[in-house]
Amino acid sequence: MTDPKTQIKKLAVDLGVRPEALRGWIRQAEADAGERDDRLTTDERAELVALRKENAQLKRANDVLRTAPVFPRPW
Repeated sequence: MTDPKTQIKKLAVDLGVRPEALRGWIRQAEADAGERDDRLTTDERAELVALRKENAQLKRANDVLRTAPVFPRPW
């Protein structure tokens, strides 16, 4: 049986990519399949990006509301 690093290097050359890029893709596929718990799955990463974006929008809205002048209510 061939060493996995050697197999990855050979396959990377065949695909025309860098071996470390191929290793990253393999690791991500393993995480998505539930075989790794040391990195986020693709879905988890997308959710994190969406939550960070929403958080930034809420922070901006809070800043606007904090700095907005207070108008008296007409009633």
